[in-house]
Amino acid sequence: MNIKLVVVGKLKEKYFKQGIAEYAKRLSRFCKFQIIEVPDEKAPESLSRAEMTDVMDKEGSRILSKIKDRDYVYALAILGKERSSEQFAKEIADLTTYGHSDITFVIGGSLGLSQRVLDRADTQISFGKFTLPHQLMRLVLTEQIYRAFMINEGSPYHK
Repeated sequence: MNIKLVVVGKLKEKYFKQGIAEYAKRLSRFCKFQIIEVPDEKAPESLSRAEMTDVMDKEGSRILSKIKDRDYVYALAILGKERSSEQFAKEIADLTTYGHSDITFVIGGSLGLSQRVLDRADTQISFGKFTLPHQLMRLVLTEQIYRAFMINEGSPYHK
C-alpha cells in the first residue's frame, strides 16, 4: 500500500518534523508513506474574492500534478465528513480490500482547496470545526493514519 500526503507549503518547525518523522517510521511496517510539498502561492494579506480564487487555483494545479489517476483521494476540508478513528480505520481497510492500494491525502494552503481539487477528491474528511495550523494538521493526520493501521491490527495502541 502507498499512502501519500500532498500538502501546500514547507514544514518549518523542528518539533512538527520530529513528530511526523516518528509516525512515518512507525508507518513503514504497514505502507510506503511519503509527503510531497508543493509551493504555496505568495499573496498579500488582504485579497479580493477573485484574488483568493486565483491563489487557490494556482496551488490546486500544483496539487493535482502530484495526484495519479488511480489514487484514491481524501481532501481535508472543514465541510468534509467527520469520522471516528474506528470509522476511518474501517475505510482504510475497505479501500485496500477493494483494490485501492494508492491513497492520497490533500492539505491545502491557508485559503483552502480549489474547487478542482475538491472535485477530484473521492471523499472529503474533516477533523472538526476547529481551525488548526496546516503544519499541526500534518502531524495529526499522520498520527491518525498510523492509528488506523493499529486499530485494524487489533493493537492496544488505540486504547
